[in-house]
Amino acid sequence: MDPFSAIVYLRITYPIYNMRTTQGEDLMQSSFDGVYSGTRNSSIFQILVQDNFLSNEDCDKIDAYSAEIGQSPVKIALNFGFISRKNYERSLTNAGYVFEQIREEAFDDAVLEKIELKFADEHLAVPLRIENHRVVTIMANPDDQLFIDFIRLTYGMEPLIIVASDLDITWLSHKLLGQKYVKSAVFELLNSDNASSALTTFTSKQLIFIFSFIGIIAAGLILNFKVTSIIMNVIMSTFFLCTITFKLFLSLVGSKFELYQAVTKSELKSLNDDDLPVYTIQLPVYKEDKLIKKLIWNLQSIDYPRNKLDIKLLIEEDDDKTLNAVRNLDFPAIFEVIVVPFHMPKTKPKACNYGLHFSRGTYLTIYDAEDIPDTDQLKKVVAMFNKLPEEFICVQCALNYFNRNENFLTRMFTLEYSYWFDYVLPGLDTLDIPIPLGGTSNHFKLAQLVDLGAWDPFNVTEDADLGVRAYAKGHKIAVINSTTYEEANNDFFNWIRQRSRWIKGYMQTYLVHMRDPALLIRKIGFKGFLGFNFFVGATPIMFLINPILILIFIAYVVFDLGIIRTLFPDWVLFISIFNLMVGNILMIYVNMMAVFKRRYYELILFAIANPLYWLMHSVSAYKGLYQLIVNPFYWEKTNHGLSKTHNQNNAAKQ
Repeated sequence: MDPFSAIVYLRITYPIYNMRTTQGEDLMQSSFDGVYSGTRNSSIFQILVQDNFLSNEDCDKIDAYSAEIGQSPVKIALNFGFISRKNYERSLTNAGYVFEQIREEAFDDAVLEKIELKFADEHLAVPLRIENHRVVTIMANPDDQLFIDFIRLTYGMEPLIIVASDLDITWLSHKLLGQKYVKSAVFELLNSDNASSALTTFTSKQLIFIFSFIGIIAAGLILNFKVTSIIMNVIMSTFFLCTITFKLFLSLVGSKFELYQAVTKSELKSLNDDDLPVYTIQLPVYKEDKLIKKLIWNLQSIDYPRNKLDIKLLIEEDDDKTLNAVRNLDFPAIFEVIVVPFHMPKTKPKACNYGLHFSRGTYLTIYDAEDIPDTDQLKKVVAMFNKLPEEFICVQCALNYFNRNENFLTRMFTLEYSYWFDYVLPGLDTLDIPIPLGGTSNHFKLAQLVDLGAWDPFNVTEDADLGVRAYAKGHKIAVINSTTYEEANNDFFNWIRQRSRWIKGYMQTYLVHMRDPALLIRKIGFKGFLGFNFFVGATPIMFLINPILILIFIAYVVFDLGIIRTLFPDWVLFISIFNLMVGNILMIYVNMMAVFKRRYYELILFAIANPLYWLMHSVSAYKGLYQLIVNPFYWEKTNHGLSKTHNQNNAAKQ
């Protein structure tokens, strides 16, 4: 029987299955969204109850979740915190079942083409090949009668069932059946909106402009070295001062809302848990095996109905460390593992795009493995969206650090993030200027996110790019009074890797959106255009020119080099030094401002070290520029779990 006929037959035979067919997609896609709801009649669940791993009340909840969500009972049990994988396998092994290793199992493409990944994923089962007139079928629950009947109807044969771990089945099914989804994750934006893709780093027009600009400077230096140097110096120092003044202005505007509560406690209390929408949380991880246990505890503290959470742990195909860390958990997990098949580029936005195909929430957010969000954050966002106009598609929460006092680097990082999220972003929001989103805790309307083309897998600061792209298409982004606490980088070289990627991503974002400046002005208006240039474009340029100005300052003031006096008249040097000094003083001032909202008064003196912190940024900026030219899509891995601050929850409350 063909797959479509099997669907029709099973819909008649199993009316308790809430099956929905999706027209215009592959026949099997989402066709079996509803699943077997009778755990009381399942021998596997009877074994689990007898072994006291599940109660009858648990089975009732599993049945209810299964009918509501459309996933098999065993998947509900393993992914919604009812039973640990170790206890599930222990119970079945004691009952006589043998769990096989299936990583190297042979498969037949003719068999696989009749099964859809989403159906296989919902049931934790996949047919692999025909052997002795039977369909070799890998199953986590050998008692899943619906999937067994699907095999009989589709292939006209009985299944030869091999029992295996649900994680191994997930890994194998996504690897074998996930190619069309991972290709969509990589190329969807490129195909639908080529102009917004960072696949092309420099367009022909941009290369002509850049090399023409370099040629003009070179010709000027050859023809009149002194005059050209003076002009360049004055332009750089003036640009430096103007950019910092703009950021000071943003901070002052944002400071007006220091005590503003976007969502009040009374608004939170008015929410009814039964009316809350399904909320997807994506957790893209790579080699984060050390943080898995902390991640689970952090997720369990979220104040949101468990059956309304759709938590996806996105693991790369080659990341056996993290997969094994999940496998070895000795307590129940509250997330679903999605294995991202291998495909270049190997970036976080590609993994998030892949996860979208399996997400079912009305809203979606992203957290990193070490994140500690405010417990009421999801409810706050729902309340915020309920009162915002329709054009708002994203709410950005503040980010800060739970290990702020660990060393010099974490203190400077905390000052920077406090200034950025507590003052600058509210300033951008107030002035209606495009907001470059932070790396996590941005909450989207899922449907509108998909319509927007989701994240650009070729952009290494995909969220900053998405914020600008959303604004350019008429959408709005709001800032909310909720914080997610992260781990501040406490290692210099790890910090350089992370920051060089961020700065490279800002360069990518600027190049993408400045391919047609006139068109960008029409999309975001002249005010938005200026804000984008001074904020996104000027940030990496400022880090690049900062050490040049400092070198001139040192050569003139400290070493009193005669060549500097010969090259630059005193009035030029005075302007340059004034701009450099005033610019750094202003940045010290705005970093001092950053401590007041969160009362981090112990950090105020560290703001004086901001010029040194900026020099570190300059090192990262030159590294990012080099990578932009030679390896633009390379995602430098930031190592997490390095902090020695273990009492994270207490730190978050300080």
